[in-house]
Amino acid sequence: MRGLKVLKIGPVASVQDLGRPGLLDQGVSRGGAADQLALAEGAALLRQDQGLAALEMGGMGGVFEAICPLRVALTGAPMAATLDGTALAWNASHRMEAGQRLEIGPARRGVYGYLHLGGGVDTEPVLGARSAHLAAGLGQAVTVGDVLPAGDDHAAEVGLTLAGQDRFQGGELRIVESFQSALFPPEVRARFGDTEFRRGARANRMGVEMLSDGEGFAAAGQLNILSEIIVPGDVQLTGDGKPFVLLREAQTTGGYPRIGTVLPCDLPKVAQAQAGVSLRFRWVSLEEGLGLQDKHDRELRALPGGCQPLLRDPGAMSDLLSYQLISGAVSALADPLITGEDT
Repeated sequence: MRGLKVLKIGPVASVQDLGRPGLLDQGVSRGGAADQLALAEGAALLRQDQGLAALEMGGMGGVFEAICPLRVALTGAPMAATLDGTALAWNASHRMEAGQRLEIGPARRGVYGYLHLGGGVDTEPVLGARSAHLAAGLGQAVTVGDVLPAGDDHAAEVGLTLAGQDRFQGGELRIVESFQSALFPPEVRARFGDTEFRRGARANRMGVEMLSDGEGFAAAGQLNILSEIIVPGDVQLTGDGKPFVLLREAQTTGGYPRIGTVLPCDLPKVAQAQAGVSLRFRWVSLEEGLGLQDKHDRELRALPGGCQPLLRDPGAMSDLLSYQLISGAVSALADPLITGEDT
């Protein structure tokens, strides 16, 4: 078996990919990585498909031992990382030899960090995906003693870095009107867009609490709303008018009123916001929202072209001999101005 043995692991770690589309009518939300951009970044760094699974680490990493030579990449919330005691760059790809230990510490910014393997984390698929969805009873948390199996790796390139998009400081969330937006008076929707929120302490892969000063946000007749379909990005208002932005493991239906839906491309900002970080909503039209999402999708496809060689000190490279150091040779005695045809 190829892969990494788990010697130590944080309390919120699981294998995640793009999730399970098409099962809402059966009561199974899509799930998948909380930060889908991080999956795309790792795939670009390892020159592989964005749909491959990775290890998602919430707030804290772990210690891992390679049971064979393999490639790894680190993306998402920056965490301190070392390989046999030598510091590793984040948002970069690296090579591990058999027996080497990778240690990943707590998040310096953001919440979710990702460890990618060349060939992806090749656990057994359940309902068409490798994503653990613990609330739905699909998959399981990663624990000490587990082996993260690596799939077939058809590339060899390492030592790449990528200027990751900073989504760890909160900021602006673009939101469009949805089925129930009209239940909120225009002045309430306007006040919602003018309000500065803070990420609350109640947050997980299902949703994130948003706190603000002043009164809450209420819909007309909100006690009589029928349960309707829920999608990630929906902003649901509880009985006291407090917003929750729903994430990848949101329930499939709900009866709380929803004021609007955050664009999918902005959900990584929500998932990666640490408690107390400031967030604001900006209303955009559906047409503008579709354009913004299309631009984001095109940027994801272009990520591999943005990878650059990672600058490293040759004196500190334990894997120096795995690189092509010489591409040709010349004789010290030959005249460089005379071609082989003239000799």
